[in-house]
Amino acid sequence: MTFRFIEPVTLRGETATLEPLAREHAPALARAAEDGQLWRLWYTSVAPPERMDEYVATALAMRDGQGALPFAVRENATGEVVGCTRFFNVDAGSRRLEIGHTWYAARVQRTALNTECKLMLLTHAFETLACIAVEFRTHWFNHASRAAIARLGAKQDGVLRNHQLGPEGARRDTVVFSIIDNEWPAVRQHLRHQLMRPRPGGAT
Repeated sequence: MTFRFIEPVTLRGETATLEPLAREHAPALARAAEDGQLWRLWYTSVAPPERMDEYVATALAMRDGQGALPFAVRENATGEVVGCTRFFNVDAGSRRLEIGHTWYAARVQRTALNTECKLMLLTHAFETLACIAVEFRTHWFNHASRAAIARLGAKQDGVLRNHQLGPEGARRDTVVFSIIDNEWPAVRQHLRHQLMRPRPGGAT
């Protein structure tokens, strides 16, 4: 039996549940993307509703071929799927991985839901998988994402200049952040504190 560093798992919190992505999630993800017309943000890679089946198929192919683990994000209060996120760029030998491909319907952005999702993912990475580092990357021009990652407690490692070519040939600079294992206890305490705070719509 082939060893896999990460295996499908469901992570449950008070606000949200992360469940392994499946083809059946595509219609709900299409509805989530419509809230805010997320595919129109040029610095993100959210699929438009008519291509969500393809988006999910690509994520599942990454899971099967590269050991990634994509999740659908379900809001507990409503039972609705409101976005997705992913473990990927998994380096089992060095016990490192990246959290990314994260997006949410506009109505749940900057709420406790994202904070709790990141807490669940990081807890699984550091305490179950014994990762030594977890990485986050985002587009230079995605200022909201950069600020949200910093609010988690991640530190900026640097900027990869001309890191990728976009679909229309635009060159992407990628900002790299990470949390390392000896920082995790403080980050965990910080995220738990964030979740206990009264929030007038403003979290990570």
